[in-house]
Amino acid sequence: MYPFTYTKAADMREALNAGWRGGRYIAGGTTLVDLMRETVERPDSLVDISTLPLREVTVTERGGLRIGALVHMAEAAAHPKVRVLYPVISEALELSASAQLRNMATIGGNIMQRTRCTYFRDVTAACNKREPGSGCGALHGYNRSHAILGTSDHCVATHPSDVAVAFTALEATVHLLGPDGERRVAFADFLLQPGSTPNREQALRKGELITAVEIPAHTRPLKSGYLKVRDRQSYEFALTSAAVALHIRGGVIREAKVAAGGVGTVPWRLPAVEGHLIGERPSDRLWAEAAEHAADGARPLTHNGFKPELLKRTVERQLRTTGGIK
Repeated sequence: MYPFTYTKAADMREALNAGWRGGRYIAGGTTLVDLMRETVERPDSLVDISTLPLREVTVTERGGLRIGALVHMAEAAAHPKVRVLYPVISEALELSASAQLRNMATIGGNIMQRTRCTYFRDVTAACNKREPGSGCGALHGYNRSHAILGTSDHCVATHPSDVAVAFTALEATVHLLGPDGERRVAFADFLLQPGSTPNREQALRKGELITAVEIPAHTRPLKSGYLKVRDRQSYEFALTSAAVALHIRGGVIREAKVAAGGVGTVPWRLPAVEGHLIGERPSDRLWAEAAEHAADGARPLTHNGFKPELLKRTVERQLRTTGGIK
């Protein structure tokens, strides 16, 4: 591990000033500390923001939900408002990492976490995300766990967060605070596809700090859920996953929100699946037909050619579960 300075911010102003000077924000540290140990990350300065007042979960005036950036994953998953209003969030969080990590890791840190791509984490391997211009070892290497959607010639790494898939489906907004004041960014625009600059992963400006994630009010009744498919049942990242939220009234699907994880360079919204559902009555046939669109545009690599079919099956199963027809 390389030498660095450490500062514990007493308030928001002190944190923002330190961030503007180049300090890296840290709270639970469950990702950044690991990357520092492996010398993948070499920050000169760490700014501890763990005592800032960003730990509340509140219902907004319009009936949405606002989750503070420093709310621990376990706290968010167990919060009664989260469980009742958006069970897809609780389920995604509870299927993430281990209980110990969920007790330490924060919501803000979770959506900021970096890929688990082995080429990214091996400092001897070529990785444009870690070292721009060095190449992508995964592109022609062993890429079973890599992305089939949103890839480029520069990067094929997946985004590892489960709850980010739920936030994408629910059309969440990220609240940011920086030297220029507050701003909001749609979650779908916050995490960036790699393109030719895979080293730029979030739509953050210099010194900006995540303060909260807000989920807008959705038409009720809303049924939602999350399904994660992985190689083992504990402490493993997704091969595929599906977050689904459905508003069904009068026996007809009025709104559908569907997103996938484990298959995209960012959490992947599935508008073609959603469009096939709107205005239709739930049925076994409908779920299967809609799920056929889940892998539209997929570009499998050498070792992950199984993912398009697995994604379709994952989406179909979660549609059936959420829609109430097994």
